[in-house]
Amino acid sequence: MLPLQRSVPMLNTCRTSLYFPKIFSLFASTHSLASLTTLSFATTNNSRPLRTHKTRAFGTTASAAATVAGRNGSDADTFLAEESVSWASLGVSDCVSRALCNVGLHRPSLVQAACIPTILVGADVVVAAETGSGKTHGYLVPLIHKLCSTTDVSERALEDVKLKKHHHVSLVLCPNVMLCEQVVRMANSLCDGSGEPLLKTAAICGRQGLSVKEPDIIVSTPVALLNYLYAIDPEKRRRADIIRGVKYVVFDEADLLLCGSFQNQVIRLINMLRFDEKQLSRLQSADAVADDAASSPTKASDTEEDVQADFILEEVEDTDDTSAEDSDTESKGRNRKDWRRVRKLYDRSKQYIFVAATLPLNGKRTAGGILKRMFPDASWVNGNYLHRQNPRLEQKWVEVTTETQVDVLIDAVSNGLKTNMDSASGVVRTMVFANTVEAAEAVAKILTGANIRCMRYHSNISLEERTENLVDFQENGGVFVCTDAAARGLDIPNVSHVIQAEFAGSAVDFLHRVGRTARAGQHGLVTSLFTELNRDLVAAVRQAEEVGLPVEKAFSRKRSFRNKLKKRGLSQRNGASSVRLPLPA
Repeated sequence: MLPLQRSVPMLNTCRTSLYFPKIFSLFASTHSLASLTTLSFATTNNSRPLRTHKTRAFGTTASAAATVAGRNGSDADTFLAEESVSWASLGVSDCVSRALCNVGLHRPSLVQAACIPTILVGADVVVAAETGSGKTHGYLVPLIHKLCSTTDVSERALEDVKLKKHHHVSLVLCPNVMLCEQVVRMANSLCDGSGEPLLKTAAICGRQGLSVKEPDIIVSTPVALLNYLYAIDPEKRRRADIIRGVKYVVFDEADLLLCGSFQNQVIRLINMLRFDEKQLSRLQSADAVADDAASSPTKASDTEEDVQADFILEEVEDTDDTSAEDSDTESKGRNRKDWRRVRKLYDRSKQYIFVAATLPLNGKRTAGGILKRMFPDASWVNGNYLHRQNPRLEQKWVEVTTETQVDVLIDAVSNGLKTNMDSASGVVRTMVFANTVEAAEAVAKILTGANIRCMRYHSNISLEERTENLVDFQENGGVFVCTDAAARGLDIPNVSHVIQAEFAGSAVDFLHRVGRTARAGQHGLVTSLFTELNRDLVAAVRQAEEVGLPVEKAFSRKRSFRNKLKKRGLSQRNGASSVRLPLPA
């Protein structure tokens, strides 16, 4: 076996990731994996249930809500709202309430009870709550209620012939196709008495266009939406009508959309939507501005200044054909006071909703920092366990070496299949995470060699095969070997066991991985395999759990946990004090 190197991510067993599959392929062919001597967790891990917080967490899914609602004790209290809180008491219409009850959602979760009234008021909202807390229904329910009702259309809009032709639409932006399709399914599951969906929902993914004529809810990835808008309308005519019809905009997995590769496209779409708000406000107030200009020289001067301010937003629209990076660079140079003045100058006609399970605030370039600057007046709804461990989650920490990691992995999967079976359905679901595609393939080969059937899910597998494997796992259970592509957004009910074959490289990935289990009031187990190189990282995570603090200081999309710990170690040597947990034996 080749010696370990710090830069190797894949189970820490070889010098480079390129050699990893070959080494384990040779290892699997020359050893009987089924007959390997397994290691006892009692001698290698330090397992304990997490301390629960005095505050209460949120969470719900249709598949588990009925089960948890029937429990006695604190399980239901950690995510369901008080018994006195109903959908109707939140302002949801009777038809939507009945549709929710028909899919098993008889009571709202705590996060839904907190965010639905705020969304119904019409304010911009940021919903930051832990995984499995019911955030998707938290924004779908009030938007469906609004679109089903005609009360949100002003009398002035009804009198304006130009405005009457615009069909009000909710736009939901997601980072990937699988999440888009999931949101469409959840929206279509809310049906009326005849079994028809309350609203028409359509997805724009890849190169396909709208499958439904005049949908009420459009779900898309940012790139697919931009391609669709420009493909159908190179001259911007129909594009303006579509943007004008969008009244509610949701950014699901907002932290991912506002950072990294999605940022340019998302900022571009926000600029297009805000420009339309300005144009609509100008159209509605044209008569009033003209009257004020004729009667007051001061007002005329103000209007002229306002026109100059208008150019700030017009410039964004005029440079649509330029790169988003150039647009972003120019926007940074604009005066913040001018930008805020523009925001106040025009009547708002769209509502923006941002939803995320991880939303770091420590830094101007983080998703939370961006939202604070772009939407300073937005209302924030935070979950009590945001960036923290779920109190219903049990953790096992297992230190491994190159000689023991295969045995421990097989032992963890086998024991999980035996002890974590869902008593209600007789199905057990285990998710095994690896950091790279090559590592996931190697793990799948090892488990197959040990006569453990598993399904794979990563970016090198076609979308069709990924969909088939996901459906198979949802319906029949089993072992699901995946990368972090399966860690975000996907709502897979009743996952009883999550195994980190490789420890996560960032706090965000860690929180999303462990959030695949213990959802909607259920209990779950996470087994994390780590090496000597990960000891400090594991100690930092466990320290945060022990004292009930979030792991937010380790947040970064471009900096690993290890680099963050280096920085912390330097500050300690300079005299800073900290409390360290004893490391596992």
